[in-house]
Amino acid sequence: MAKKKVKNKVPSTKYKKFTISDGKVTRKKYCPKCGPGIFMGEHKDRYYCGKCHYMEKK
Repeated sequence: MAKKKVKNKVPSTKYKKFTISDGKVTRKKYCPKCGPGIFMGEHKDRYYCGKCHYMEKK
């Protein structure tokens, strides 16, 4: 029997949910419709929620 190939695990991306400003850690913007558990994606000209498709202009 052949050995199973080992898949590499994806590293954690928790650092993308927080920003550091003036020595303080702050959470990124969350969706007003879904609640504080769902974060919004940040684009060049807008914020976008992938779950409920809510969008805000910057």
